[in-house]
Amino acid sequence: MEQKSRTTRLVVLAFLIALEIILTRFCSIQTPIVRIGFGFLPVAMMGILYGPIWAGIGYAAGDLLGMLIFPSGAYFPGFTLTAFLTGMIFGFFLKGREITWKTVLPASLIVILGCNLCLDTLWLSILMGQGYLALLPARILKCVLMLPIHLILIPFVWNRIVSKIPFAGQIAA
Repeated sequence: MEQKSRTTRLVVLAFLIALEIILTRFCSIQTPIVRIGFGFLPVAMMGILYGPIWAGIGYAAGDLLGMLIFPSGAYFPGFTLTAFLTGMIFGFFLKGREITWKTVLPASLIVILGCNLCLDTLWLSILMGQGYLALLPARILKCVLMLPIHLILIPFVWNRIVSKIPFAGQIAA
């Protein structure tokens, strides 16, 4: 039975990683300093299902694979660190809890303000050679747009879609 749950976890994580890559690379609006997309959804589902470690590893793997398969500029390890931390945060705040906008709010605030606004802006300023403060206005606008999207879509996707899958109880470990 243990082997079956490991295999199931691996398959579900692989599916969610592939979905994250597709949503990030093909279903997002991207400029040189801002990307607005839905790649956070599979990562949040990883966190809900498997907790912080697996979600962090899954998102970091998705970031690496996405850059290898569909490069969109130079690889920078800071973004992989941000991906790992994002998965960790979602897993820490969402695993084992009822998924409502109230439980998603602290996780999303930390991800959006800490990871996306602060860390990603730092990585972009290093990569682009532009001042950190010069990049902030557009990045703040992205964060303001993304918070309500997180608060609506994460509970909706979990409660109306993922948790309704017949074997959803078996895939959570």
